[in-house]
Amino acid sequence: MKHRIEVIGLGAGDLEQLPLGIYRKLTNTSGIIYVRTLDHPVIEALQKEGVEFSSFDHLYEQNKEFEAVYQDIVQFLLEKAADSTIIYAVPGHPMLAEKSVQLLLEQEEVDVEIVGGQSYLDALFASLQIDPIDGFQFIDATGFKRNQLNYQNHLIFCQVYDRFTASEVKLALLEDLPADYPVTIIDAAGSNQEKIITLPLEELDHSMEVSNLTSVYIPPVPDQFLHHTFNRLREVIATLRGPNGCPWDQEQTHESLKEYAIEEVYELLEAINNQDDEGIVEELGDVLLQIMLHSQIGEDDGYFTIDDVIRSITDKMIHRHPHVFSNVSVDSVDDVMTNWEALKREEKGESRKSILDGIPKGLPSLLKAYKLQKKAAKVGFDWDRVEDIWAKLDEEIKEVRQAIEAGNEDEIEKEFGDVLFVLANLSRYYKVNPDSALGLTNQKFINRFTFIEEQLQEKGKDINQSNLEEMDAYWNQAKERE
Repeated sequence: MKHRIEVIGLGAGDLEQLPLGIYRKLTNTSGIIYVRTLDHPVIEALQKEGVEFSSFDHLYEQNKEFEAVYQDIVQFLLEKAADSTIIYAVPGHPMLAEKSVQLLLEQEEVDVEIVGGQSYLDALFASLQIDPIDGFQFIDATGFKRNQLNYQNHLIFCQVYDRFTASEVKLALLEDLPADYPVTIIDAAGSNQEKIITLPLEELDHSMEVSNLTSVYIPPVPDQFLHHTFNRLREVIATLRGPNGCPWDQEQTHESLKEYAIEEVYELLEAINNQDDEGIVEELGDVLLQIMLHSQIGEDDGYFTIDDVIRSITDKMIHRHPHVFSNVSVDSVDDVMTNWEALKREEKGESRKSILDGIPKGLPSLLKAYKLQKKAAKVGFDWDRVEDIWAKLDEEIKEVRQAIEAGNEDEIEKEFGDVLFVLANLSRYYKVNPDSALGLTNQKFINRFTFIEEQLQEKGKDINQSNLEEMDAYWNQAKERE
């Protein structure tokens, strides 16, 4: 006869809540009953009736990780079940938040029979007076990720074994909720030992003793506390575009929003150049707004949604980073970029006729020159030495002067273009984005010239009445202040 492990649930409360069949099973067993923990009111009561238990509480003290504890429990039980059928009892119901039971069911060495037990969820719903039909999420406090939490549901954290676990829950919740948000701690739900206390979130880990039967309840969170979440942003944009929304938002199209997309990106660049963290946050929000508006327009027209946008970029990032998400090895950033370009061509289906294809037509000319030369360099069309680029710059400047001396306006424009094109190539060699570099210089000029205006205004002078010598002196002062 093949031996097995019979798994029994002890329920969430005292002996009065234990089903009669489970009670008889436990009291009629002559051998030792293995339990995950002795910290349970049913065990205390049954010990008085002469039932023998052997627990794994010592494993929790020996191991820092719960996973290691469960692995050790399973290994021990399998060894014991090799000789005889054994009973393993756990708090609550065996199929509710019991990792050791899940591990037992995954193995094939020994048969596992789930005998039964009472889940504490019914008692929990009754004690908290909530209906799970409104939306309910059950979370293991010992292993969860913040992005899993749906705050619009009733949230219940189980397995809040100790103050450390309670603290981990608190810290995660404080990322999203205010410190005074009310949460409820409930212990031994439905039993005569039940304790319920509601307190501010910030006090979660130091206002009540926690035990093996402790849960933490978070009521559904009102919208005003969720303005930092993506779903709430999506709802707001949909409302603005909806029947009772804003007339301006309702009439926008992809075409009408084009100018704002460019404007918001440049405002973001300005905030970055100014090293203005608050400004970066605000401008990133404005860029995100453009993405959300375009996506909502796509959804309203029935063509695409923000989900399609997110799926597209997620798929692209995973596909283009096989060294992160697959088994491709890279030794340098150059390897990464080589793979990136190859995968990019693969995605496009080799439809481009020229290596220079793919550069946006509306790109500013200086930045376009930079990208053209960068693409050409990837196939070896590049200067061997930077000294040759400097020599080419000297040559182009001479040609500008010759065109100026000749008074040929068409040639002057072309030769100036050649100078700028070589400068873009030089900046590429030194890994400097020419558009960003020029943007910094523009801002520097604005700062210095504004300083001149301020100094003249303090002296009651009109800048139109000043002279170059005076303005140049203030210009130098502005340089010194920098």
